Amino acid sequence: MSLESQFAQLALSHVRREYPNKLDHVMLGGDDGCTPSQLHPVFYGSFDWHSCVHGYWLLATLLRREPALPEGPMIRGLFESQFTDARMAAEVAYAAHPARGGFERPYGWAWLLMLQAELDRHDSVDGRRWAAVLQPLTDVFVGRFLAFLPKATYPVRVGTHFNTAFAVRLALEYADGAGHVALGVALRDAAQRWYLADRDCQAWEPGGDDFLSSALMEAECMRSVLAPSAFRAWFDGFLPRVADGQPATLFTPAFVSDRTDGKIAHLDGLNLSRAWCWRSIAAALPAEDARATVAARAATAHLEASLPHVAGDYMGEHWLATFALLALYAG
Repeated sequence: MSLESQFAQLALSHVRREYPNKLDHVMLGGDDGCTPSQLHPVFYGSFDWHSCVHGYWLLATLLRREPALPEGPMIRGLFESQFTDARMAAEVAYAAHPARGGFERPYGWAWLLMLQAELDRHDSVDGRRWAAVLQPLTDVFVGRFLAFLPKATYPVRVGTHFNTAFAVRLALEYADGAGHVALGVALRDAAQRWYLADRDCQAWEPGGDDFLSSALMEAECMRSVLAPSAFRAWFDGFLPRVADGQPATLFTPAFVSDRTDGKIAHLDGLNLSRAWCWRSIAAALPAEDARATVAARAATAHLEASLPHVAGDYMGEHWLATFALLALYAG
């Protein structure tokens, strides 16, 4: 069985698995205690809302890029049953409620836009229909980004869901692909305001529940924000000792002591997301640049450390394949 089939089967097994479930839900009254599928008729599986969204992104990406995938008919059937106007209207009503402005900010927002960007790439009749069904929910989160970014004075540099560099990087996939000029300008302005002056990053990581590298995610964000020559000049100052393998922590895969612990299992995601970042950075550097080789070698080491552990326990397998796919398709 191919790796793509394994990933597809994993996602198909959990995007409609309702329990266990970790809700991000602001209760507005005593009668607001609904089940996940009542609150979110589309994205109720995969342990939490954002993991369900990027589970659909994984499936949509595989369907487009691997047209002969044996799981293709099951993926199409899933989208046909879940991506309906009625189901999506309930998601829109939930997300658009004024009291839920912080719902899934910014990680879930970014993944929803990433899913829209992927469906917009589909040239089939079905793909265009699914993209159209999703668009009203995307519009809600575009509005959230446009309202949030100007008042976000400071970036969030943690290695978890609140990381702003990750959100900008993913949201730009939609802004650029859809030609949404206002969103693209807002995202690039925010990233440059937050990160452009950063120099000599010390990379105090990993933390015990990181699944993103604060340092490398910032670099990958700026790679997507800046022109190639401007990025290389910025990267020279941000991580000036990459050719020497420093800071060493960025080149050392994280050790995962207990993959049944949901927070510790995040560290497999850190390895996979580092692999994604390192591969993208390597591709952005000239081939003769010694740092390109160093970055590519680091990507391989991180990928090899955690790719074998994408499945095995639900705490990892409800989301890790997404980050593995980002790494495998990078560069």
